[in-house]
Amino acid sequence: MTKHALRWWALAVAVLAVLVDMIDNQIVAVALPTIQRELGTGESALQWISAGYALGFALTLITGGRLGDRHGTKKLFVAGMAVFAAASLAAGLAGHVGVLIAARVVQGVGSGLMVPQVLSFIHAEFDEQERPKAMTWYAGAFPLGGLAGPLLGGALTQADLFGTGWRAIFLVNVPIGVLALIGALGTMPSRPGFFRHRMDPVGLALLTAALFAVFFPLVQGRELGWPGWSIVLLVAAVPLFGAFALHQRLQSRRGGEPLIPPEMLKHLAGSQAVLLCVNTAVGVFFVLTLHLQLGLGFSPWEAAVTFAPATIGIVAGNVLGMRLAPNLGRAFTAGAVAVLLVGLVAIALLVLWLGSALPGWALLVPVIAVGLGVGAVLNALFAVSMSAVRPEQAGAASGVVNTTVQLGTATGIAVSGTVFFTHLDNGYEAATAGALVVSAGVLVLALVLTLCQPSVRQSQAVG
Repeated sequence: MTKHALRWWALAVAVLAVLVDMIDNQIVAVALPTIQRELGTGESALQWISAGYALGFALTLITGGRLGDRHGTKKLFVAGMAVFAAASLAAGLAGHVGVLIAARVVQGVGSGLMVPQVLSFIHAEFDEQERPKAMTWYAGAFPLGGLAGPLLGGALTQADLFGTGWRAIFLVNVPIGVLALIGALGTMPSRPGFFRHRMDPVGLALLTAALFAVFFPLVQGRELGWPGWSIVLLVAAVPLFGAFALHQRLQSRRGGEPLIPPEMLKHLAGSQAVLLCVNTAVGVFFVLTLHLQLGLGFSPWEAAVTFAPATIGIVAGNVLGMRLAPNLGRAFTAGAVAVLLVGLVAIALLVLWLGSALPGWALLVPVIAVGLGVGAVLNALFAVSMSAVRPEQAGAASGVVNTTVQLGTATGIAVSGTVFFTHLDNGYEAATAGALVVSAGVLVLALVLTLCQPSVRQSQAVG
């Protein structure tokens, strides 16, 4: 297949879309008090403004990836961006909280259609020499977007652009979405999909039900005090995933088109386990943000600025991942996880040692270390996940990878938040340190799980 002349420009458009998606996942948090005051909403509605996007996104990712395999990545990317931009406009103009929540869910669906196409595009359009560089840009968009979200949300809400207030955090997506649509139409290659048969409706229903049973309790359970139904749903996810796996195996044996081919899932298992642990551990930054604002009196802007230096580490980690991960394999991944672990432990020690006298600048070095570890490990794991994946499975693999990221993030926020609020009676320092210790334990598990990844020699043999 000949190289597409505008592939790097197309990559810039695609990475911009991922960055906007990650920003939008976090941008609403600091604007919630303002939204509550202006729309007169209750706490449950505020939860759904945040959770609706995450649910719509997570439930659509794998299906969106498979639709890209069937109809072509460009068509699905353009469709997803159009849905996302339209829903952003609806959210920005919403006069009732119900409309805002519905728009947030549709925003998530648009992202779920759009984001999996980016990994598929990289896998299809860049050869083995160019792919590490392309993956560096892609991997960097996730943590950078997560960090920029609260910062941009605070800035836009306080700036009150043209009197729009909190609405600006959604309306800003509209011109960006229009530019991305124009860019995608002008730069992305129009290549046909790989499949011409029907989607797997039974598999789709089982997977959606299983993912809902996991994500809904994770995004709502902590705020509601983990009621009985949330535990029941989490337990029900196990047989639902089992039924889905069995159905996929039967589909494959019958010569059908399973949503997630069993042989591909076997290839992804090791890297996805580590990716899940890493994103779960990083979810503790939700607690760190609360600690700075509620425990130390930082403003949302000051808290965001405190974590901004992580960007330096993320960029450096991505560059290191691009250059070293292909040659060092799982040894590089383990090293990156170790750096991340050291950074979180250092933050925990500073929180306990300095207490209420903790200044933001004291976190500079460990925050950069965390960014370095996150940037390096995401770059390495994304590359491992997509290696040896056939072109016709790239969309499905991308959907699995992105779903793992979302599941890890939701799990991390739920677990660290639960630990934090459970121990809050002992003081902010003890509660925050406890959440950091749990995250550190998850990273120790990630170090062990790196052994499940193929070595460099095994990966080369598969390729």
